Amino acid sequence: MKARDKRQGVVLVHTGEGKGKSSSAFGVAFRAAGWGMSVCVIQFIKGKWKTGEERASKAFAHMEWHALGDGFTWDTKNPEQDIKTSREIWEFCKEKVRSHEFDLIVLDEINYCSGYGWISGQEIAEFIRDEKPAWMHLILTGRNAAAEVIEVADTVTEMKMIKHAYESGISATQGIEF
Repeated sequence: MKARDKRQGVVLVHTGEGKGKSSSAFGVAFRAAGWGMSVCVIQFIKGKWKTGEERASKAFAHMEWHALGDGFTWDTKNPEQDIKTSREIWEFCKEKVRSHEFDLIVLDEINYCSGYGWISGQEIAEFIRDEKPAWMHLILTGRNAAAEVIEVADTVTEMKMIKHAYESGISATQGIEF
């Protein structure tokens, strides 16, 4: 693994309507942890959900997992609370970046918060441009990535849904969706 002073960190954005944005980010996180990198995953929406990826993260000594948020916000009954929670999680994310403790940080579902206007794309992009250490890798996931975030990213992947099991009446499946 390259030393931090010899590494160029990259910013990846996984967005789009299709499945696999978070799963792809977690794959990269586990790959980095497998190489001994320090990894932090911060989930904006998942809340108290029990997931296989969080359970698997415990196998790595240098991986922190923070499942935060109040649940799936598109069914919200309290948008003010969702805004407050998202802003608090965003402040937590900035603290983790500023700590310089991690080689890779995943901001899972942050693009949703930006899409809802709770954290502006401009604010996220400016923070990345101005404060992310040059050696740090950062992954942002979720639908509706802001244009400003796409602009500051090094790699942007848009997941496109062609077909989904849910359309056939198959609900979220343990080991596949969570």
